[in-house]
This record gives sequence, C-alpha cells and structure tokens, in this order.
Amino acid sequence: MTSRITCKICRRLGFSVCGRQNCALKRKPYPPGVHGRSKAGSRRRSASSEYGSQLKEKQKVKFLYGLREKQFGNLVSKAIAAKSAETSRRIIELLETRLDNVVYRLGFATSRNAARQMVGHGHILVDGKRTTIPSRQLKVGKIVSLRPQSLDRGIFRDLDLRLKKSQIPSWLSLDQGKREGRIVALPSSAEVDTGANLNSVIEFYSR
Repeated sequence: MTSRITCKICRRLGFSVCGRQNCALKRKPYPPGVHGRSKAGSRRRSASSEYGSQLKEKQKVKFLYGLREKQFGNLVSKAIAAKSAETSRRIIELLETRLDNVVYRLGFATSRNAARQMVGHGHILVDGKRTTIPSRQLKVGKIVSLRPQSLDRGIFRDLDLRLKKSQIPSWLSLDQGKREGRIVALPSSAEVDTGANLNSVIEFYSR
C-alpha cells in the first residue's frame, strides 16, 4: 500500500506529483511551513549538496508514479543491470509499462492512484483475463480493457467523456467503443516528462 501523496510533497519538491488539476503548488509555489515563502524568494539560498540534489530528483519520480522506496529502487537497479538499452530510457520504459500507469495513460482513471485501486479491485483485464497486480509489467501487443461487470460502478460514470478528452501517447492505441487499449510500441523518453533529471536518479542508486 502506497501512502497518499499530498500537495505538501509537491510544494517541497517544486513539481506537481499528486496528479490533481487544482494542486496547491499552483497557488503556493514555495515550500510548506512558516519559512517556505522566504526560502523560495531568497537569493542567498544555500546550494543543495550533491546527495541532496540526487535525493530530490529521485523523490520526484518515485512520488510521481506512486511507488514505494523498495519498488522504485528495484526498478532502477533492473534498468541499470540491462545492457541492451540506455539506462534512463529503460527506467522510463519500466515505469510507463506498469499496468497501473497504462490504465492511467489510457484515460480509464483520473490519476495513477485511482488506477492502482481499479486494478486492485479487479476492474481491469489484460488480454481478457482479470488481474489485480498494479505493478505488472506489460509487453508490446498486450490489450488492457475494463471488466464489463464493473462498468456500472460510480468510478466509471463519466468514462465516455473522459475518454473523449484523453490525450493518448503514441505508444498506446485506444478503441473507445470497446473501452480497450493496446500497447503498440515501447514508450519514448522524449514524450514522457518526469520533471526530474534521470541521470541524477541513476547516480543516487549507483552510490
């Protein structure tokens, strides 16, 4: 179970990771706390240590995708161990092809957290089979759809409207009528904005 991501985390990182359209960072673009505003505007703000900078970049990605520390560490280690691809690109591929993220990218859910709950509650099918593992890695060609028996649930009440407004990335295809999507390619790091320096993330875990 991942902890709930609050807007305080977004303000501390200086980047929205909560997935909310009305994130408090837009109204208060400075760190939380009594001295947050003065710190944000201070020209004499001390430079972060190299470790601190790497930690912050790591936290951005971890919170953006809603992963636990061990989960994210294992994912980065797997990307580093892969010799067939650039490490930063492999990190993006592993993050984006998680089932919960694919459900979110297809527009079935309004946030990654909501997508995790949909998967965990059995509302999602992969190649026609029910699965309850949000972290499941999907390969090119896999089909993700909604369980027909779940469509009368409140969470899907405005689904058709959401799907019409969804901006589907090029590595996915969506059949709105069938309410199913397919992975047609591996995601490109060029169209995924994590808001973080992935090289710093790699350096953090390579220490």
